[in-house]
Parts: sequence; C-alpha cells; structure tokens
Amino acid sequence: MAPFLLTVLQVLLALTFWIGIGSGSSNRYNAGDHVPLFVNKVGPLHNPSETYQYYDLPFCRPEPVIEKQETLGEVLNGDRLMSSLYELKFREDKTHFVLCRKRLTSSDVASFRDTIAQDYYFQMYYDDLPLWGFVGKVEGDYFGQGEKHTKYYIFSHLKFHVLYNADEVIEINSFSDPSYLVDISENTEIDVQFTYSVSWNLTSERSETRMNKYSQASLHPISQKIHFFSFLNSITVVVLLIGLLSLLFMRHLKNELRSSSIGDEEEKKEVGWKLVQSDVFRCPRNVSLLCAFLGTGTQLLILIIALFALAFTGFLYPYNRGMLLTSLVIMYTLTSVVAGYTSASFHSQFEGNKQKRSVRLAGILYPVPFLIIVSVLNTVAITYGATAALPFGTIVIIILIFTLLNIPFLMLGGVLGNRFGLLEFQPPAAVKRNPREIPLQNWYRRKLYQVFLGGFVPFIAVVLEWHQLYASLWGFKIYTSPGIMLFTFAVLIFLSTSVGIILTYIQLSGEDHEWWWRSILCGGFSAVFMYGYGVLFYLRSDMTGFLQLSFYLGYTALFCYALFLVLGTISFLASLMFIRHIYRSVKLE
Repeated sequence: MAPFLLTVLQVLLALTFWIGIGSGSSNRYNAGDHVPLFVNKVGPLHNPSETYQYYDLPFCRPEPVIEKQETLGEVLNGDRLMSSLYELKFREDKTHFVLCRKRLTSSDVASFRDTIAQDYYFQMYYDDLPLWGFVGKVEGDYFGQGEKHTKYYIFSHLKFHVLYNADEVIEINSFSDPSYLVDISENTEIDVQFTYSVSWNLTSERSETRMNKYSQASLHPISQKIHFFSFLNSITVVVLLIGLLSLLFMRHLKNELRSSSIGDEEEKKEVGWKLVQSDVFRCPRNVSLLCAFLGTGTQLLILIIALFALAFTGFLYPYNRGMLLTSLVIMYTLTSVVAGYTSASFHSQFEGNKQKRSVRLAGILYPVPFLIIVSVLNTVAITYGATAALPFGTIVIIILIFTLLNIPFLMLGGVLGNRFGLLEFQPPAAVKRNPREIPLQNWYRRKLYQVFLGGFVPFIAVVLEWHQLYASLWGFKIYTSPGIMLFTFAVLIFLSTSVGIILTYIQLSGEDHEWWWRSILCGGFSAVFMYGYGVLFYLRSDMTGFLQLSFYLGYTALFCYALFLVLGTISFLASLMFIRHIYRSVKLE
C-alpha cells in the first residue's frame, strides 16, 4: 500500500505546483495606466465569518456595478469583488479628489450608525493586494453626573499610499483621515461629500517579495515567544513519554518476551497479553465501518501532507484569495482514490467479498456530515444575507464535482484495493471459534479512563500552538509558520502513536482482546479535547451573534472531526503493527 500512497502524493504535489504558478505575481503598467481597484466586503471586526457585500452599505457606487469573475475557491471564501468609482492610475497622484456627493436618507444614516457601533471594516483589492479600513468611529461625551451621550462619525476621506518599483505595484495602504468626519448621530437626512487622495512613492523592494509583509506577523516578538514556549511544552511531553517508553515499557516487554523463551509454564501464564493470542486477531465488530474509517483517515492524512507541501513551496500565503479552498476541493477529490483503495485493501484481510460496503461507507463517513453542516450554515448565511451564502451555481458545481469526480475516484480506488491491495492476513496463532471471556478490569484499564488519557496527553503537548491556530482561523492573527505547524503536527502524531501503543499493551495485559475500536478512540479523542478548547476559545473571544456562533461551532466541529479520523487511523495502525510484532516474536520463540 505504501508505494500506491507515495504515487498519489507525488501526483498531488505536481498538481499543487501547477496550481501555484503565478501566485503573488504583479502586473506591469505604464505611467497613467488604469489599475482597477475592486471593493470586496464589509463586516464586524470581531466576527470573521459575518461579512456582507460592500454595496450593502450606502457607499458611492458606479452604474452599473460590474462583478469580477471569481474562482470556486474565492466564492467559497466569501469574496465578492465588484467595480468601484475609485480611479488609481499608475504613478498618478491625486489630492482630495471627489468620489461622489451623496444624500444619505435617515435609513442610510441608521445603517451606517449600526455598522459603526459594531466596528465594521471594509476590504478592497488593488492589483491583487488587499487593503482595509474602518467605516467610522464612535466617541462618547460625558455630561453631568455620569450621563453619556454617544456620537457616531463616518470617515468621508480615504488616503491611499502606493509603493511601486519600475512598472509594478509593490504595496498599498489605506488610511481613513480622522480630520474628515461627518456626524451621523442624529437620525436625519444629511449631504456627504466622499473624497480620496492617492500618493505614489518609489521603493527598491522587488515584486517577488511584495507578499512578504503579510507573513511578518509570525516574526513579532510576542508570537515568537508563544511559539518558543509551545516548543518547550511539546519537547517536555515528548521527552517524558520517550523516557516512559524506554525505561518502563520496552524493558518490561523485553523481559516478558525473554521469559516466554527461557521460563517455565507458570511464568508464561503470568503474562496476560499472551493468554489472548488466539483472540486478539479475531475479526472486529463492524468491520466495514472500521475499514471505511481507516480509508477516510488515510485520505485526510495525505491531504494534510499535500497542504504542507503547498505551504512550504510558497503557494499558500495570507490573502491569496481562494487558493487554499480551491486546493482543498481538488486534493480531496483526487485523494478519494486513497480512501477507496485503503478501505477495500484492509477489508480484504478479513472478508474477501464484502469490500463494496466499506468503500460505500468511506464515501459517506466524512462527506455526509460535512454536507449536512454546510447546508445548515448556508441556510443561516442566506437568512442573514451574508457573503458566506453559496450561490446556486456554486452549489451545482460542488454537486457535479462530488458526483462526477469524487465518487468515480472512490470506486476506482476500491477496485484497485480489491485487486492489488493487501493480502489476507495470517495471524500467528489460530483464532478460536468462541471468544475468550474478558475478566473484570482494574480502573486504569477501563475504556473511559484509557480514552481520556489517550486524548489528553497529545492535546496538552500542543495546546499553546493550538491556541495560535484558532486565533488565526477565527481572528486576524496571521499564521505563517508552516515549519512550526509541521513540528506540532509531527509531535501530535508521535504522541498519538506512542500513547496508543502503551494503552493497547495495558489493555491486552488485562486479557482484554477487544482492542480494535478502543485504539481508534484513544488516538482520536485528542480532537474532542481540541473541540472543547475551541468552545472555551469562543467564550473568551469578542465574537457575538448567532451567525458567527453557528459558523464557529459548525466548521470547528468539521475540522476536529477530520482530525479525529486522522489521529484515530494513526493510533490504530501503530497498535496493529505493535501487536503483530509482539505476537510474531512469541511465535518465533
């Protein structure tokens, strides 16, 4: 199976290189050339999922408004780029240029006032470079004995500072001028003149590095300190676990294997895990679901590795519109062949003629919960009129991709796994017809305790870095350290593997041979802790509103469920290899 997975990964990497060609590059212009500035969306600062179209607010707008053609990933990301009245010609300065004169009705004033109270920002794109600004500001005036009167102001003047090198745009920033404020505290009609200024300055920075400024957030001293403490925390847990493995576990296991070869019969019977060698390889319950779980977990693991490849090659960078989601759609579709292959291949070791059920389950184990949650969230977004609501055409495209590409790739993988997959496994000892009765277990060998411990140890090692990841996904902290994230993921895999092996050994030592599903739960339960920490993160954040709450809980659940599948698969495979090794050693001795 390893050569097949390696081939799939190589194809994915080649595809990611093709996807990323031209990412972050700028266009070339002559002096006076028109460089379009697209307005994108507006939304409350602390609710990243709650965004609306720019012209949902009564800003100055052209007639007609032209929508920019967008990719699938941009639409999924909630981007809705549209034309604007701003004219920022290449290397042409402007001072207090009138954008429009607009009479705001009382309803327009109320709309602006509500958005300013929620700290609304706007986002634009200029030559594929993002820029932001605030709609207005709030001031509180105090009168008498603690009485407060709140005043709302809208910014009517916007400054653009653009840096260029030769014939390329390198950087752009926007500033809302606090000297130009319009008081909209009263709910009355008002005339507003919106203006803007543009200044161009020469820079020596090359266009190849113009996106680097969006990656400098991770180099901030505070971020570096958090990453450093996270690194120390992970290393400490790993060192302690390695010490436990080498000093106690491995030494104890070697002594047991040695006693089985030179000891008497009484010594052999004292070792509990040897008494269940005729039951430990018994076909597990719900074998089709187990194989589907392994197939889906392997597929998602390959997808994560491909994403790291994208990040390290520089094709995934902050504010590269839609690249991440486009890559996810393409890679998930192609890796469906891995899910089908792995499910059918593992199933062939137990039952040689029922692989189709495992392949079908692999096709619904993650997509069905995903589609249900996304459908509910899309309904919520439509109700609120947010840009996160998917257009009908996009929904049709997703359905066609799943039907015409995802399912055929899954079936193709099932056929390959059935014909060229793993051979039927021959256990070291004959499996008895009737399973051995499991004795009453000590408290530390019971399922609940082991599952809790199996999830808690890996989680506690990566909790600091996990906080940074949540702050990046659901805030405005840019996470641009793929090396640190890869290290964290490697630590998570190592700890899930090690803890899974230890807990499986403890379970078998208690003559409990039903290890298959428990090894999955022990490895995957870290994701449950991660989701619990996500709930705590939300409660301590400034996010508000039902839309943001539903999107946060829904997408965090899907993210953690994917990790549950990946870590559960890794823990199971490690436990399986460990069990095969020790029982094969007993047979040889």
